[in-house]
Order: sequence, then structure tokens, then C-alpha cells
Amino acid sequence: MKAVMQEHFSGCAVACVAFILKTSYRKALKSFEKGTEKAKFKGFYCNEIIQALKKNSYQYSFKYVKRRKNHEYPIGTIIFLQKDSKYPAGHFVANTSMGWMDPWINFPNLSARAGFRKRIKGIPVYAILPE
Repeated sequence: MKAVMQEHFSGCAVACVAFILKTSYRKALKSFEKGTEKAKFKGFYCNEIIQALKKNSYQYSFKYVKRRKNHEYPIGTIIFLQKDSKYPAGHFVANTSMGWMDPWINFPNLSARAGFRKRIKGIPVYAILPE
């Protein structure tokens, strides 16, 4: 499957959900309450992502990730990366069979591009896991 690019500044969660649902960014955005408004500026919390997935019959839960190296995550996991100099607002990426789907792989370039990474670029804080 092709990587899904985020279409709004804070839309990385939407792009990750779109990838998991195997749908477009625009269709996934409709699964979020106040989706367009939040994707533009505020972003989303883990519970909001779980609700968007639940609306599409996917069961997920989330947990805080303890700091450790080389942790294995199941395919379909969405990870929230800690806020830092690279991602000032934090960032969501999705684990796939092709590696980590990053909806804005060339951040901070304003012409966003999505792609796959072998490793996570950042420190995982929360894992949104399939049940």
C-alpha cells in the first residue's frame, strides 16, 4: 500500500488512520470529530484516534511507552513521538509491513511528502495498539 501524506499541518494522526483503514486522507478525516479544524492547528489525542478507528470497526487501545531500545510493535500500531526540535508539536507514525509510515517524511519542508522509514526518528511516548 502507498504511504498517506498529511494534508494539514497537524494531520499526521489522520494520515496514519487513513493508512490503517486503507482509505484516503479525506475519508479518514470524516471519522474525526471536528476533524478539519483540529487537523489544521491543534492535532489529536490518542483517545480521538481510537474513536476514529472504532467508528470504522477497528478496536484499539493506547498505552504509555517506557523508554527502552529496540521495542517491537505489532503491525498496525500508531506511535506518538515526543515533542522535540525535529517535531515541535510531536508526530504520529504507523507501523507497517514496509516499515514505519511517516505522513510527512520530509518535515519541515512545506511541500509535504509521505514515505516509509526503517526506524522511528524520535522518542516514542504513546503506542496506539490493535486489540
